Amino acid sequence: MEASYKKYTLDFKVPSGTSRGVLTQKETWFLVLRHDGRFGIGECGILRGLSIDDVPDYEEKLAWTCQNIHLGLEPLLDGLTEYPSIQFGLEQAFLSVGANDPFELFPSDFTKKQAPISINGLIWMGDESYMLQQLEQKLKEGFRCIKMKIGAIEFAKEVSILKSIRSNYSPHEIELRVDANGAFSVEEAMEKLEKLSAFDIHSIEQPIRAGQWDAMAELCENTPLPIALDEELIGIFSVTEKQKLLQTIQPQYIILKPGLVGGFAGSKQWIQLAEKQQTGWWITSALESNIGLNAIAQWTFILNNNMPQGLGTGSLYTNNIESPLLVVCGKLLYGPAKEWNMDLINEICT
Repeated sequence: MEASYKKYTLDFKVPSGTSRGVLTQKETWFLVLRHDGRFGIGECGILRGLSIDDVPDYEEKLAWTCQNIHLGLEPLLDGLTEYPSIQFGLEQAFLSVGANDPFELFPSDFTKKQAPISINGLIWMGDESYMLQQLEQKLKEGFRCIKMKIGAIEFAKEVSILKSIRSNYSPHEIELRVDANGAFSVEEAMEKLEKLSAFDIHSIEQPIRAGQWDAMAELCENTPLPIALDEELIGIFSVTEKQKLLQTIQPQYIILKPGLVGGFAGSKQWIQLAEKQQTGWWITSALESNIGLNAIAQWTFILNNNMPQGLGTGSLYTNNIESPLLVVCGKLLYGPAKEWNMDLINEICT
């Protein structure tokens, strides 16, 4: 088996705001395997300032992975514990090279019968008019679950937007989720949660910065609305530590981004531990291209979680790889009418 990798820079159509800054580009790496005349492809993507493997020797570790591909999947995964995005790319690439169709990693009704996955519509941070403009567009597109990023503009304006939504749409019509990306201070968090709870919010992701387990545990115990851990899961590698985190904080939900928590294997481990203590969960992409998003979507479908998932990121980029993935009426489909852009994929693979 031969392995190689290639860097690819994704360009956002519109600068996308989070509490950690505005994103205009997203770096990713494609891991390509060749074996017995077949090829496989996986995506290793990091989020600068967030991924635990956003480190100077990242490409060296990718090169090491390719040089040692003869070791096989499991030994390589064991040697890449601190590089969850490479673990995820490897899992995809091995599934891909071993499949009849290199893009059908998990055959199911999703890939064969266009069975849909419910997803949330994402509203990025910006000024009030821009956020309302995004909301209007998402509702026109048929989304019934809206996730709004908060924490970058004045909190009172964000509350005003949520109030406006709820004055026009009941919780039965629109499910509202908010994502603070750790923007609240410990001192102000409970007061802000109380204000947000007036708008029938489904959940809030990561209200305070990750790593403050005791403070987060207190919030989860007393919160007026469900709390979902996101960034909190990053960098927790061992089963023992994962169990300790969940038992200490007792969150209502956890959110799993395979590229940030050790791929499918790492995510499965989190799910098993969460379900033991009745903690809910859903899956979200980490701004991957359609290569990674396709893998996550196919895997998510076979998990049979009927909650809206965070998989609506395929249309963010001007230079994404064209694929059969479609978003129709707030649902993700694997449509038969569209094909993969093999010219671009062949260019990546050479």
